[in-house]
Amino acid sequence: MTLTLIGAGFGRTGTASLKIALEKLGLAPCYHMLEVFSNPAHAERWHAAASDPRIAWESPLAGYAATVDWPGCYFWRELADHHPDARVLLSVRDPESWHRSVMDTIYQPLVDPPAMAPPGWSAMVRTLILERTFDGRLDDRDHAIAVYRRHNEAVERAIDPRRLLVYEASQGWEPLCRFLGKPVPAEPFPRVNTTDEWRARMAAATGRT
Repeated sequence: MTLTLIGAGFGRTGTASLKIALEKLGLAPCYHMLEVFSNPAHAERWHAAASDPRIAWESPLAGYAATVDWPGCYFWRELADHHPDARVLLSVRDPESWHRSVMDTIYQPLVDPPAMAPPGWSAMVRTLILERTFDGRLDDRDHAIAVYRRHNEAVERAIDPRRLLVYEASQGWEPLCRFLGKPVPAEPFPRVNTTDEWRARMAAATGRT
């Protein structure tokens, strides 16, 4: 299977909802950070891809129709070049809201990985996200938001507008379906992994309250 859609948006831009939505539209399976937890060996492969990006499209994305979230979004440029027929989806949200959501959810596990994290996950996220994306300053609000803005601007500059959708999950099915040439499902757009849901799931998984 060849990738037909490449998600270039950072995590906490509605990517968990998008994974579900894309799979409902037939772009299944869709790769998301959750897949790393289901396939522990992937963490070391993604980490290796930081030194040799060819790994990012040879493995572990083999067999996937789409990708959203980290770690795939780190390699958006390489993936877009390697799959010239794939569309590119840049998921976005208000920058202030995005950073607040990051700090309220994924930041702590990124800097202090839980025991349930797969082997190699800590090294992978530290290299790809904390260090190479945010220069070790994800908790620095102004710096992180500047990185976020530059990333989104770089995607918009690099990708042909006919191939790109800049999208907010709050827009629902219509723009996404129009972009993909799919009929609009007769069901609400999925909205999952809110901050409260994320905290509850982590508390249940780690035994922390």
